[in-house]
Amino acid sequence: MDVRIFVEPQQGSRYADQLAVARAAETLGFDAFFRSDHYAAMSGDGLPGPTDSWVTLGAIARETSTIRLGTLVTSATFRYPGPLAIAVAQVDEMSGGRVEFGLGSGWFEAEHRAYGIPFPSVRERFDRLTEQLAIVSGLWSTPPGETFDYAGEHYTIVESPALPKPTQSPHPPIVIGGTGAKRTPALAAQYAAEFNVPFAPFEVVRTQFTRVADAVAAAGRAPDSMVYSCAFVLCAGSDEAEVSRRAKVIGRDVDEMRSNSPLVGTSAEIVDKLGPWIELGVQRVYAQLLDMSDLAHLELFATEVLPQLR
Repeated sequence: MDVRIFVEPQQGSRYADQLAVARAAETLGFDAFFRSDHYAAMSGDGLPGPTDSWVTLGAIARETSTIRLGTLVTSATFRYPGPLAIAVAQVDEMSGGRVEFGLGSGWFEAEHRAYGIPFPSVRERFDRLTEQLAIVSGLWSTPPGETFDYAGEHYTIVESPALPKPTQSPHPPIVIGGTGAKRTPALAAQYAAEFNVPFAPFEVVRTQFTRVADAVAAAGRAPDSMVYSCAFVLCAGSDEAEVSRRAKVIGRDVDEMRSNSPLVGTSAEIVDKLGPWIELGVQRVYAQLLDMSDLAHLELFATEVLPQLR
C-alpha cells in the first residue's frame, strides 16, 4: 500500500511549513506530498492566509528530488482550462516528471464569495469539470506540431498550439474522486489513472469502488489500469497518551476520529484497522496531516507503520 501525505494549507500555514513537510515526507519514504486547493479556512482564522496550490508545488518541485507532488484536488472553478494545463505542465517539467493532477468541480461556496470567484450550480460546475478534463487532457495529448480545437458550452479552444507538453507522457496521471453515482464513475473511467474517495465510511467506499470498476470495464479498460485510493485523517501515537495529545492539538475528539479513520490510534492499531480497507481494494492512502509543525508524527508513522504496509 502506498501512503501519501496530504495537507490542508488553507487552515493556516506558510510556504516554509509545507516545504518542511514535503522534505520530511521525502526523506522518510512516503510516496507523495499532496495538498488541497482552497482559498479560505473551513474553521479558525486561517492565519497567515492561503497559498496558491500550483505556485506552491512549483516551488517545492525545485526543492525536492524524488517525492511525487499533486493536488487533492484542484478546483475547476478557480482557473480556465488552458492556463491550468500550462501551469501543471510547467510544474511537471520543473519536478522532472513527478506531478499528479487531481481535478474536481469545486464545492466550498464561501471561498468563492471571499475572492470574487463565480460559483454556479452543481450541474454547471460538473459540466465545466467535464469540459476541463477534455481540454486539459486534449492539450497535453495533441502531437507536437499539431493544433487543438474544442467547442463546448462553457469553453472554446481555437487552433491552440497545445504547448507546453508535460514531461510525463502522454501526461501526468489524473486523479478524480467523489461519491457521485453516475457522472463521476464515467469521468473516472474516461480520464483517470486513480480514483479517490475522501473521508467516507467503509460501505460508501465499497459502493463507489464497485461503480467505478463497472465503468472501467464498460469503457474497455483493464481492471488494473485504475488505482483506488482513500483519504483519512491521521492521528497516530506510540501510546494512548500521545494519540490524545495530538488529537487535542488539532481540536478533534479521539473517539470521533477513531470511528471514521483507520489512521487514528497506536501504530499496531492502525495496521490492524487498515486490513479490511486493503481487502476492500484500497491501494493507496492519503494521510491528512492537520498539524504541519509536528514532523515527529510523520517519523513515527514512517518508522512503525510504513514497513508493515509494504
